[in-house]
Amino acid sequence: MSENLNNFDYIEKNLNAIHDKINKAVSNRDNKYNNGNVRLLAVTKTVEADKINFAISKGVDLIGENKVNELLEKYDKIKKSNENLEIHFIGTLQTNKVKYIIDKVSLIQSVNSIRLAEEINKRAAQKNIKMDILVEINIGDEESKTGINPKETPEFINTLKDFENLNVKGLMTIPPPPEKPENLKKIDFFVEMYKIFVDISSKKIDNIDMRILSMGMSDDFEEAISCGANIVRIGTALFGER
Repeated sequence: MSENLNNFDYIEKNLNAIHDKINKAVSNRDNKYNNGNVRLLAVTKTVEADKINFAISKGVDLIGENKVNELLEKYDKIKKSNENLEIHFIGTLQTNKVKYIIDKVSLIQSVNSIRLAEEINKRAAQKNIKMDILVEINIGDEESKTGINPKETPEFINTLKDFENLNVKGLMTIPPPPEKPENLKKIDFFVEMYKIFVDISSKKIDNIDMRILSMGMSDDFEEAISCGANIVRIGTALFGER
């Protein structure tokens, strides 16, 4: 697989293969996990702008950045030729950096504290916008990861309903790695996430619109789709090893 900067055909080939796998996973999933169409989010961490632009030219309409500085450095280089292009922030976000991206992304996937929610709400109000967010769930209750404890999720989300400049659109997670023998299988964590997602949806809380379940990456997105994911975050499988 060549990654010559003048030949990005491998990206198109990978993109087609990923879409085939997504479509197959959707068609094979149990009806109880039917959660609408599945969107591919192209993870562009450390990916050069010209590669991103090539992917956009081939139909990618959703990209995700992990680092604020990297997003700012690439923002003006990314061609907005696709009028439907969305940029999500998917990494850990420090409160002191919210102001730099509040008008550059359409959704923040990694809200993991009230303090962060307060800052996003404040900065969105200053820009006279409402920011879509996902609540990050630490589904494996891992000390090394950020996110809300699954048991505390309903209470946390109930608090967010009072933030006038936030729209809570759903949940996101990264499950524990499978190489830890004491952990459950990844699919068990995906199943648990869907249960939380459905439970919160059923409560019909004001200002909480459970539409998005973002889970699954290059090595497990098919399993995630089988359990109701409708955004899968894929970087390596699309752009290659970095």
